[in-house]
Amino acid sequence: MQMSFIADERTQVEEFLDVNRSDLVDTVRGLTDDQARTRLVPSLTTPLGLLKHATFVERVWFHVAIAGRTRAELGMPEDIDPTYGFTDEDTVESVIAEYEQVCAEAREIAADYGLDDLALHNRRGPLTLRFIYLHMIEELARHAGHADILREQILAADPASGGRA
Repeated sequence: MQMSFIADERTQVEEFLDVNRSDLVDTVRGLTDDQARTRLVPSLTTPLGLLKHATFVERVWFHVAIAGRTRAELGMPEDIDPTYGFTDEDTVESVIAEYEQVCAEAREIAADYGLDDLALHNRRGPLTLRFIYLHMIEELARHAGHADILREQILAADPASGGRA
């Protein structure tokens, strides 16, 4: 994605968010389903699980906090741990497609709000769209970093990949 080095605040913040969304997807793209499910740490963190969690996070902040839908209405858990899980039917491509669809919906939801407009449906109380964007940038950057390291370890252990990410 091309970044605007000189642009208004909203354009730049949205571009940073989209770059982090894309970076997270790129850490999973090209992995086999088995590789993407590989668990290398004691937590539930896997490349595929990180993307499933990011899908949950997008829904929490945009569909719930801004649009006012409930987690129950969206079929979302209240706890975080289940958001890293996946089903036998989940594939790398299906999880990427779901995430990209949720991101497109998030963009549509946010489009009607200004950076200083309040999201009224967050558990913490009202928050600005600016806060949500900045939080999402931080969270997705962190998870993309985790996924990148996991991908590197997975591919290094796979002789067929030649150890290259």
